[in-house]
Amino acid sequence: MFGGINLLSILGFLTIAVFTYLVMSKRLIAFTAIIFVPVIFALLGGFGSKLGDMMVQGVELTAPTAVLLLFAILYFGIMMDTGLFDPVSNMILKIAKGDPVKIAMGTAILALLVALDGDGTTTYMIICSAMLPVYRKIGMNPLILATVSIMSLGIIAGSTPWGGSATRAISVLGLNANEYFIPMLPVMVAGAISTLAIAYFLGKRERKRLGAEVIAKYNQEIAATAEVQDKKNSKIIWFNLFLTLAIMGVLILDVVELYILFIIGFAIALVVNFPNIEEQKKVLKKHASNAIPVVSLVLGAGIFTGILQGTEMVDHMANDIVSIIPSAFGEYYTIIVAIIGLPLSFLMSNDAFFFGALPVLAEAGSQYGVDSVSIARASVIGQTIHLIGPTSAPLWVLIELIRSDLGKLQKYTMGWILLTAVVMIIVGILTGAMAL
Repeated sequence: MFGGINLLSILGFLTIAVFTYLVMSKRLIAFTAIIFVPVIFALLGGFGSKLGDMMVQGVELTAPTAVLLLFAILYFGIMMDTGLFDPVSNMILKIAKGDPVKIAMGTAILALLVALDGDGTTTYMIICSAMLPVYRKIGMNPLILATVSIMSLGIIAGSTPWGGSATRAISVLGLNANEYFIPMLPVMVAGAISTLAIAYFLGKRERKRLGAEVIAKYNQEIAATAEVQDKKNSKIIWFNLFLTLAIMGVLILDVVELYILFIIGFAIALVVNFPNIEEQKKVLKKHASNAIPVVSLVLGAGIFTGILQGTEMVDHMANDIVSIIPSAFGEYYTIIVAIIGLPLSFLMSNDAFFFGALPVLAEAGSQYGVDSVSIARASVIGQTIHLIGPTSAPLWVLIELIRSDLGKLQKYTMGWILLTAVVMIIVGILTGAMAL
């Protein structure tokens, strides 16, 4: 112990702080920082002899996700090449008439709907496939797309019982899904409205930045291009649409592992869209450059997670945070859980937070007379900020797709995420979803 705080907890917080500093200050790229920093602090903590096993366990944990991302990127790369989402993009452009406000709002609406699927990787893939060409044609900042996509995914997929976060909370606390979910609906609606409002504001700011003349010019070019594109490859687009819908349908049925689904889907898409073997080789080479950085980061994140969990730094961090809550604050405990859940969700993997920290938070809440279902609802509010944390695997896909970096994305999105979290906490208290 050190000043009432466990040494492992200190090492854990230092690991996160140093990693965040190195990435945001661009001293190291995320891939090297996510490996070197936890290894160094694990050695300082005296875990050198166990380090290899921890890293192996972490990599094994993230390997299925890495395989999924590899083949999902390759699959959606083919879909973008062959113009599957061009009709959607063109329709949005025609409705929006080049107006960044309408484009940003359209992105938010589409993201909120797609996020009902519950999977972060496929959500980002679909949104970027449909909307990124629009942003590039108009000249809009792709960080707007990233912001509304992240917020939509965190609010919808993070709160629904079939989403990974709430599912973990419900299962680990032994709750009834309906009892958890129905009071959560107004909180989700508030988050969705906040997302739309932020999309409107960001779009309005972008409209001012681009100027009326630039927007009009882009609109004329897009209108002309859309007329040509709508007549192209109609048969292959219909096949690709059917294949994508079939993959989404099997995904919802949950009858096969997602990474197997995309391996098979990619193989079918490759053969049908590019029957020539030389063309197939070119497609693989083209999209491998997009996939490899993402896959390497996810495997690196496995080392990061494996070390933090294997050394039990994560457990001690959670316990120490809970222990510093004064007993006088007991009547505000659900608010405190929602607030401290933000940094904990940012720092931890979902498994570590919901299976490690949440039971500790719920047990402490029972001492204040707070029911576990209120704790569960409060805990998922931090899921949006988790999506920009270093342990969020889909984040690396999004960063690669929009050609940005972690530090830039975090700086742009953090304030909007925190603002929406405040709105959701207030609505949760007012509606009784987070009972005091």
